[in-house]
Amino acid sequence: MRITTPLGWAAARWRLGPRALRWGTTAALVVSVLIVLGGGVVRVTGSGLGCPTWPTCDGESVILVVPDSIHLLIEQTNRMLTGLLIVAVGWAIVAARLQRPRDRVLTRLAWSQFWLVVANAVAGGFTVLFKLSPWMVAVHFVLAIGLLATATLTWHRARAGLRQEHPPRAPRLARGLAWALVSLTLLLILVGTLVTGSGPHSGDSTDVPRMPFDWASVTVVHAVLGSGVLVLAIALLLALRGYPLARRRVIAFIVVTVLQGALGATQALTGLPEWQVALHLVGAALVWIGALRVLLDTDTRLFAVHDVSAPRAAAEEPAVTAS
Repeated sequence: MRITTPLGWAAARWRLGPRALRWGTTAALVVSVLIVLGGGVVRVTGSGLGCPTWPTCDGESVILVVPDSIHLLIEQTNRMLTGLLIVAVGWAIVAARLQRPRDRVLTRLAWSQFWLVVANAVAGGFTVLFKLSPWMVAVHFVLAIGLLATATLTWHRARAGLRQEHPPRAPRLARGLAWALVSLTLLLILVGTLVTGSGPHSGDSTDVPRMPFDWASVTVVHAVLGSGVLVLAIALLLALRGYPLARRRVIAFIVVTVLQGALGATQALTGLPEWQVALHLVGAALVWIGALRVLLDTDTRLFAVHDVSAPRAAAEEPAVTAS
């Protein structure tokens, strides 16, 4: 006896068009960035313990209709963003599963976002239970970066299947530089969590222990890594002559990285203003997305649609189509 999942049952009867898939994957990516912004606002406003318990806010209610403090309102709003993210990711999952022909890689990528949302929510709970331990805050942010990666890959895959012609694959040197760029960007972000964990803006007004690193020294290491990322990006740009799409991606990445570096230097020299710190976190998300897009458009075989399994596609064609 063959067991059919609810989505499998729906896929045998209905079909969603590419537009629904594009909107679903775009919504998931955008809300994934908003989650990073929301976490940044919570931290710089000292609202991390606005809801002192998890998963409820006060030990009884998940949502308080009338918050009694601005910190509770901010933290509660951030938690509600997770609900919006689940809706967006759910939309992407359903849209991916109801495509014809079926793309199993795309469906798995969409589902990976869901499990990362769950993991990040649990990490957020542990962050509250451990009273904003900077190590747990770092884990929470790294999981958000992982979610951004899968959201970007899903977004890319959803559009790769719509192309009439796939861009040519860049030479081996360029592909190697692109992989190095992604790796160094990831290291840059990881060291950035140490800068965050060693510095002020612990996420609460109380005395939260910080990481045992010298903030100035870690910041210098972070800046050196940022410079290395820029050097790699320029080298990749030079290696991509004759590949216009990949070059445009690299140019956009360089612009975003330069702006992010300028913002980081400004905030370090002006006493880390709260709004700049929150904006810097969003910048980190955009730099990471940009690095992944550079890689995907340099090595065009990554997550490209080569073949799609569609068993009994002919028999299932009468399904209702919705765009």
